[in-house]
Amino acid sequence: MNIISALQWRYSVKRFAPEPVAPALLRQLLEATGLSASAFGLQPYRLLLVESPALRQRLLAHSMGQHKVVEAPHLLVLAADVGPDERLVSRYLARLAEVRGADAAALSAMSDHYLSFLAALSPGARREWAHQQAYIALGTLLAGAALLGIDSCPMTGINPAGYDRELGLAEQGLATTAICTLGYRHPEDAQAGLAKVRLAYDELVRRY
Repeated sequence: MNIISALQWRYSVKRFAPEPVAPALLRQLLEATGLSASAFGLQPYRLLLVESPALRQRLLAHSMGQHKVVEAPHLLVLAADVGPDERLVSRYLARLAEVRGADAAALSAMSDHYLSFLAALSPGARREWAHQQAYIALGTLLAGAALLGIDSCPMTGINPAGYDRELGLAEQGLATTAICTLGYRHPEDAQAGLAKVRLAYDELVRRY
């Protein structure tokens, strides 16, 4: 499918079939999500693939009754990295050195720049910035899933604090941003055949 056809095809699935996504295809989707745009390339988030049925059942209690959390073949939690700035930057620069072989002087200058940017943010703004980066990745995930013919349903109607507790995220310097179920639409999902309703192009796009 081209990008327009793929996004016309996708919708937030209400009922999933039990068939899982093939492991290689699921990995491809998650790798594509990891290539999402990210400020400075820092990727202040993690993708948590929750596979334990027991854990997913516990998370249902924090999901406002959305049973897709336990019924969909796959559950992904996008968690923002709200831990120390130094850890985030040093982790990225170590990866940069590994991939590009940058010299120490260049790495030091980049480190100073990134840390200065983050230090200028209040703790609340730093946390919000990390969540915004995770949302950008979520957009890439949804578009990538559509192009691969994988159905999805992003959800923010959850209790993030409950997810954080069940997944032990505070100890990892992480905080839940959003969740997304993945799989394939059930043939009896009544939403599947409905036309997509969005703003008309000329109403959406304004030129200045």
